[in-house]
Amino acid sequence: MSSKLQIFELLDVLDNLKHLKRTGWVKCGVPEPETVACHMYRMAVLAMALEGEIDNLDAMRTVKMALVHDIGEAIAGDITPHCGVSDQDKFDLEKKAIDTIASYVPNVGDEWTMLWKEYEEAASLTARVVKHLDKFDMIVQADKYEQTHAIDLQQFFTSTTGVLTMEPFATWDRELREKRNQRINKE
Repeated sequence: MSSKLQIFELLDVLDNLKHLKRTGWVKCGVPEPETVACHMYRMAVLAMALEGEIDNLDAMRTVKMALVHDIGEAIAGDITPHCGVSDQDKFDLEKKAIDTIASYVPNVGDEWTMLWKEYEEAASLTARVVKHLDKFDMIVQADKYEQTHAIDLQQFFTSTTGVLTMEPFATWDRELREKRNQRINKE
């Protein structure tokens, strides 16, 4: 790792994330889909809002993890389960990418790598919360796209059924699905 911040390389990474459209929405034909940076930003704001909502949760650590959990996609791309890439190959590509990005920020690179790895392993409370934020943000976005573009994104709700088990996510998930079902039944 070099000893000084490589600001322009970091800016290139961030620029890539600002423009990298999320693959799942693109594959479903969503007009003007959100980018990876948009997704990470909303997760970070939601993480801040969890302050005091979950016992023993370090909200600032949760914000940091939300902001780096997909940062490797700037180099590796947004690989979904439908891309035909094995879980191990996806992990390896993203690990290589996070190591590269970490080298651009030697003052915090080790922390970013550790946060990313912790997220991938989902072993800590913080990681489990960020995983829940990731899935919850996805279905909230799917619901919004369904309303805005009259498009059926049931596959996102199906793939997350029973996944959001922690509170307050389980309650939010139930409320979102109830509102969605009421909306669909009116149509």
